[in-house]
Amino acid sequence: MEKQLITRLHKNFEDCAHRNDDGIEFWYARELQTLLGYERWENFENAINKAKVACETAKQPIFDHFRDATKKVDLGLGSQREVVDIMLTRYACYLIAQNGDPRKDEIAFAMTYFAVQTRKQELVEQRLAEWERLHAREKLTITEKDLSGILFERGVDNQGFARIRSKGDAALFGGYTTQDMKEKLGIPEKRPLADFLPSVTIKAKDLASEITNHNVKRDQTLQGEAPITFEHVKNNENMREMLAKSGIQPEDLPPEEDTKKLERKLKAEGKALPKSVKKLKGQE
Repeated sequence: MEKQLITRLHKNFEDCAHRNDDGIEFWYARELQTLLGYERWENFENAINKAKVACETAKQPIFDHFRDATKKVDLGLGSQREVVDIMLTRYACYLIAQNGDPRKDEIAFAMTYFAVQTRKQELVEQRLAEWERLHAREKLTITEKDLSGILFERGVDNQGFARIRSKGDAALFGGYTTQDMKEKLGIPEKRPLADFLPSVTIKAKDLASEITNHNVKRDQTLQGEAPITFEHVKNNENMREMLAKSGIQPEDLPPEEDTKKLERKLKAEGKALPKSVKKLKGQE
């Protein structure tokens, strides 16, 4: 996500934060609806209801984080009417964002913004980058699983798929096979290479696999290991060429934090959130 977009979203979410007389931070659901890109209140209300279920499942009193309210809205010509609204804690907003589409920039940002116990933009940016890397890794897993299924239908077994993937890696990493890269980066033998790659390389691998997936589906003549290997190598070579134009040599990039550890860390932050935010309970 671009820094300019992050800055804009950060300002929007900050501007909509409220504090009651006791200094408790909250957001109005009607305003959060707009921030998260929901056009219809009915659709957003569904997300709120799912969030309440998640709150209850986490053994957190719903009333502590979701508080019914009413507010007046302008209808024009000096007239107003009252509408139903909900006061939401940071934890409630986090749960609502979890029920949105993470491919939307607003949702991806919100999941990070409400999970981080700080208002500093640079720390939000850091966690957002971690979340995006984890999401990219999950996406690559799905893509490779789909590709493996298609190749099985074309006469390629699991060992054949592993060979195709390794040769694709060799094309992407300038001659280094999957095993070569694991040794180069000091990755444990039984761990996947992709768990330690930076986001840009994970996304390059994913796009190459997506293209292979697409072309194998489209071209019924791609049968067996040899022609599909040629196709996958070509797509990874194209990714390498694209990266090289931006001055990136993927085999020279240092390893990053294990995505499994990163996943556990981000989940732990979410679980700790309801214990650290101020609650709306007892408010009149």
